[in-house]
Amino acid sequence: MTVFSLVLLTYFMVVSGFVYDVIVEPPGIGSTQDPATGAVRPVVFLPGRVNGQYIIEGLSSGFMFVLGGIGIVLLDLALDKNRARSVKVSYAIAGISSVVIAYVMTTLFIRIKIPGYLR
Repeated sequence: MTVFSLVLLTYFMVVSGFVYDVIVEPPGIGSTQDPATGAVRPVVFLPGRVNGQYIIEGLSSGFMFVLGGIGIVLLDLALDKNRARSVKVSYAIAGISSVVIAYVMTTLFIRIKIPGYLR
């Protein structure tokens, strides 16, 4: 379990852009001015730039990738024949939910990042 945790943590750091964040040092969150009111609003996703990110954007995307991976692991655990039926059903429901949530949120992140993508 320790090796799995270290591999999962390493995967999270790689897919969330930890090296990019250390080298480039982007801001944690951005801001934009509302044209109607003139108020400054926070922006989590750096719009229009595929090769740039804010720190929070990378961490949230990395978390969604890890959530999808954990969902696949739970689906694999649901196939174990030595577990009780209720535990297998619980693992299957949690796994399917995790994969679906991760997919929907990642798709939403891409549509926020790149407006008009796949439309």
